[in-house]
Amino acid sequence: MACRISELVLDCRDPEHLARFWCEVLGFVVLDRDDGSVEIGPEGEGFGGLQPTIVFSPADSPRRGKLPLHIDVNPTDRDQAAELERLLAVGARPVDVGQTGEESWHVLADPEGNEFCLLRRRLDQRTADVEPG
Repeated sequence: MACRISELVLDCRDPEHLARFWCEVLGFVVLDRDDGSVEIGPEGEGFGGLQPTIVFSPADSPRRGKLPLHIDVNPTDRDQAAELERLLAVGARPVDVGQTGEESWHVLADPEGNEFCLLRRRLDQRTADVEPG
């Protein structure tokens, strides 16, 4: 028997703000609010669905910068350059972690400084199938 990731929990100063940002990034919706926490996930699926949900939990001093576990995202309906432009427009910012400029990914930070990477390969939005190119 094995386990499956059901939700990711991120401590943060402003759960509502980060939930709005990540809903824009991932195309998720707010699923639940409880004691200051905000849970987001795919519309119509929610907790226990095929993808894990994300819970933004209020914390007085959340960790910032490179976390031991970080999120990687892939574009689903456009190329990497267009997706980078979209992410920057919704509030992501570039982060220098010593990249050479030759990497196939972009290191970004969300509005609270949590680092994540935008990868190049385009993925199908609903399945794990990788589109060519």
